[in-house]
Amino acid sequence: MHNSAEFVSVGPTTRVLAIETSCDETAAAIVVGGRTIRSSVVATQADMHAQFGGVVPEVASRAHVELINGVVTQALSDAGMALADVDVVAACHGPGLAGALLVGVSAAKALALVADRPYIGVHHHEAHMYAAFLEDATLEPPCVTLIVSGGHTLLIAMDDYGKYRVLGRTVDDAAGEAFDKVARLLGLGYPGGPLIDRLAASGDPKAVHFTRPMINDGNDFSFSGLKTAVVLHRRKFPDFDPADTAASFQEAVVDLLVTKLLRVAKAEGIDTVVIGGGVAANSSLRARVANDSALAGLRCVIPDRTLCTDNAAMVAAAAWHRLRVEPATGLGGGATPNLALPTLVSG
Repeated sequence: MHNSAEFVSVGPTTRVLAIETSCDETAAAIVVGGRTIRSSVVATQADMHAQFGGVVPEVASRAHVELINGVVTQALSDAGMALADVDVVAACHGPGLAGALLVGVSAAKALALVADRPYIGVHHHEAHMYAAFLEDATLEPPCVTLIVSGGHTLLIAMDDYGKYRVLGRTVDDAAGEAFDKVARLLGLGYPGGPLIDRLAASGDPKAVHFTRPMINDGNDFSFSGLKTAVVLHRRKFPDFDPADTAASFQEAVVDLLVTKLLRVAKAEGIDTVVIGGGVAANSSLRARVANDSALAGLRCVIPDRTLCTDNAAMVAAAAWHRLRVEPATGLGGGATPNLALPTLVSG
């Protein structure tokens, strides 16, 4: 029985079934050889949480319980596989909402036990880094990854598989959190990122020059002051075109993110940059990263939007690569809401 930590041999035909339930997406996927997606199923709870203006942990946990079996069954069916055909079972075990994580981890360990397969827990940020490896099969370390989501804004150097250095992070709000708050201010609803992206498309990004906090100060980010600047502008000019406000705010966020990403890559002497996380689906950020990377002579890998938002394919890819450098977790592994990035070396 694969009920304890053990080294697992993985190769190009190793099939990983993974589950992701860290927040408000219930997802399952099967990835072969760490690179090839055989299936990826995501059941979103966005509409469920929209009435509350944000994710309600208890609501998310209950929804995961209701959805998880169907999502896993669909992932196996889409891949043309039975559970017995799977070689490894993985789950995101942190960071995230405690109750939500427990649903995915418990389901994955139950499947591993039934199928007598090894189980491995995967860090959520690590999974976002490997989304790019699913997008581009030729991608190899080293690279600098910008992870931007509702809960996190991080600059991470991947020196090798399983070897990471956090070089920058937000000191207050995450970029996605700022998008949500500004969207509420503009009366757009939840989730804010896609709604602002859509509204900004018809606005003038130069209409207002919002502050770029800490843009020339180190590698860390700050979005609280930018959010406050939008609030103050809205109060002073209540009739100002919301599309211009959205476009100008989005321009400021993108400017902060891309400037620091490329500056860090240059300072580290790394010629490949990657983006990941829900905010990496933003059209302006994607275009700016691609354009400015090319101008700087850097290779840029931008995952498909479906791989930027929370999904289980990225968890499966990360699991395959992690098993190359460390043993499986074993069934004793639990969920850790504040989980630190594995093999972290402080930058």
